[in-house]
Amino acid sequence: MIRENEALLDRLNIVTDLVVLFLSIVLSYTVRFHIFDSTENHLLLSYYLLFVLALLPIYYLIFSTFDLICVFRTRTFSEEVVKLIQANTVMAGIVTAVLFVMKWHYLSRWVMVQYFFISTLFLVGKHFLMRWLMSYLREKGYHKKTLIILGSGGSAREYLETIRSRKDYVYDYLGYVSNYARLDGDYLGDYGSLYEVLNERKPEELICALDISEAGYLEQIMSDCEKTGTKVSIIPFCYRYIPSRPYIDQIDRIPLINIRKIPLDNYANAFLKRAMDFFGALILLILSSPILLVTAIGVKLTSPGPVIFKQERVGLNKELFTMYKFRSMIVNDQSDTAWSTNEDPRKTKFGAFIRKYSIDELPQLYNVLKGDMSLVGPRPELPYFVENFQKSVPLYMVKHQVKPGITGLAQVKGYRGDTSIPKRIEWDVYYIENWSLFLDVKILLMTVFKGLRNEEVLPGSGEKEKEK
Repeated sequence: MIRENEALLDRLNIVTDLVVLFLSIVLSYTVRFHIFDSTENHLLLSYYLLFVLALLPIYYLIFSTFDLICVFRTRTFSEEVVKLIQANTVMAGIVTAVLFVMKWHYLSRWVMVQYFFISTLFLVGKHFLMRWLMSYLREKGYHKKTLIILGSGGSAREYLETIRSRKDYVYDYLGYVSNYARLDGDYLGDYGSLYEVLNERKPEELICALDISEAGYLEQIMSDCEKTGTKVSIIPFCYRYIPSRPYIDQIDRIPLINIRKIPLDNYANAFLKRAMDFFGALILLILSSPILLVTAIGVKLTSPGPVIFKQERVGLNKELFTMYKFRSMIVNDQSDTAWSTNEDPRKTKFGAFIRKYSIDELPQLYNVLKGDMSLVGPRPELPYFVENFQKSVPLYMVKHQVKPGITGLAQVKGYRGDTSIPKRIEWDVYYIENWSLFLDVKILLMTVFKGLRNEEVLPGSGEKEKEK
């Protein structure tokens, strides 16, 4: 029910954003041709409306990239305003490029300029009103649900901490029922008194968070909930191992929960991703060929050794493959066992530069063409580190159930280089379980906007910082 309500509000947010975009073009048209210039020698409003209609899929993609689709987020309003301005600025750039390339001189540039400023202002105002409305409804108790927690063990405590820490999950927590009084909140009684508690308190929902040792109480608990007409939601004993969107199969009347459903196991999905990888890598190789040539010359002139650095990495199904990069370090014997750091003495000056702007990764487009890698996926790791991490990092080996990528969800979320491995794997697993072509496009856009430049320290900049 939580997810359904959030989805409803997300859809409302999207629809109202689209309404704002159409109202903005109407107002921009009115200001341009009915206030500042009343001549009749111009396109009808319907052409501008059709143009905005054609841009809606791109708007959706851009807004999704900047995380503006969902209503419930923990960011502040000022952060949201910044993202709205950034998203609309990117959209303005795309519109300008489209008008220039297609040579659509019939559309008034003044209308489009006004449209950018007016739509930005209106979107900010609409998002402010949406936040105010949700806050008002919560204060009035409309978007609030009364609940009782059943149990007082680890899962019950974690659930309670979650709903208390998330402002978007607005509940009126009435207390808990358990054989042990060890949870925060009002202790309402033991499992034997559940029927009376439900009749007296009349919660809208009961959250069943029993420990596995208490499974014997389930039959009586379900009976009490049915007799009192109380909705019940169950936190499974094995909830830590169940993905957010589990795939449920059924054998006769027995449900089977698939712990990890991978969309790319589907042949159609795999074909679509491979097609996008092949043609995308081919186009990018052609477009980046001048950069590839200049970089190859730069590597050759700045340090002795080969231009291309070859290294074994672990790929799909734990198979080894040779990954290609522009060499950014002096030739050394630690390349297969030592992790590079920001101030690694092995890096050359030119190497640090191409690493900072991810230029050293461009030869991996050849890996994509070969089929060893994908444009988007978990980053491939050295066999040495895979062997070390597979025992110490939970779910680490799951990343090898799909092809590795040049960029990935973990990287655009900030987890690249010398960062937290568990957090990186967390995002990798999320990507694997929730893959879609749309998600791939979104990650590629996020890479362009904020993932190409990393925290690599250029030689000499560290000393300057210390002087300050």
